[in-house]
Amino acid sequence: MIPMKPKEAIGRFDRFLAAEGVRLDAVVISGTAMALLGVTSRPTKDCDVLAPPLPPEVVDAARRFAAAVRRAGDPLADDWLNNGPSSLVEALPPGWEERLQIVFQGTALTLRTLGRLDLLRSKLFALCDRGLDLPDCLALAPTGEELGDLLPWVCQQDLNPDWPEHVRATLADLGRRLGHGV
Repeated sequence: MIPMKPKEAIGRFDRFLAAEGVRLDAVVISGTAMALLGVTSRPTKDCDVLAPPLPPEVVDAARRFAAAVRRAGDPLADDWLNNGPSSLVEALPPGWEERLQIVFQGTALTLRTLGRLDLLRSKLFALCDRGLDLPDCLALAPTGEELGDLLPWVCQQDLNPDWPEHVRATLADLGRRLGHGV
């Protein structure tokens, strides 16, 4: 768990990187992106970097930062900054890079995230795949039209023959929860 609010943690990490003489320009998704956008305020256990692959000097700096945070009495895993979701790059529709938006601009750290529909796409896929992202999907409050537009893309993300029906049922449930009467 990132022991402080994600915005505070990212600000501290920016100052740490600046002191270390290390820079990072990256695309983040998931809980950190949602917090930096102001969509959620929940804690998150890590910072998922979609792109680029983290260079060794950044990975080392992130580990040193985690050690410093732990010495101050707060838990933070060494791998809190990671490229866990990087395979999503291959699944996103063309042009996603042109739809990025800046969510944090510091001295040594610039973070962007996916445009709204691409971020929603990633959260809907995660909801269907893991079943853990319902609060984030509700916080993003997709319209009925957005759910309908993104349904075919989410259905294509798994080859299991039962996947499309599972996706339809999951998105229909989300639509009902959002009051879309689906």
